[in-house]
Amino acid sequence: QVQLVESGGGLAQPGGSLRLSCVASGFNFELWAMRWYRQAPGKERELVARISPFAGMINYADSVKGRFTISRDNAKNMVYLQMNSLQPEDTGMYFCNADLQQRGTYWGQGIQVTVSA
Repeated sequence: QVQLVESGGGLAQPGGSLRLSCVASGFNFELWAMRWYRQAPGKERELVARISPFAGMINYADSVKGRFTISRDNAKNMVYLQMNSLQPEDTGMYFCNADLQQRGTYWGQGIQVTVSA
C-alpha cells in the first residue's frame, strides 16, 4: 500500500531553518509529481510546493518563494522541503502528498512546524 512518512519538523526561531523529509513507498515514486501542503490552525490546507517527477518543473506558493526549496531523490524515494527565513506565519502542520490520479490521492500523517521566539 501507498505510504508517505514525514520527518524533520519542530520548533524554529523566526529567521531560522528547518528541513522536512518525506519517504514514499508502495508506488513508482519516480513517475509522479510530489507536493508539500500545510495547514495553519483555523485555516484551509494550502499547497506550498510541487515538484515534477524528474524535477524539471517546480512551483511554489507566493508566500514561500525565495525562502523554501523543494527537491527529491528518486533513488531513495524521498522528497524534501528546505525552509529558510522562517516566519511565524509558516507555523502549521505540513503534509507530504502524492496525487496518483485514478489510484487515489495520498497524504502523510503530517508533521508540526512551529516558528516562535
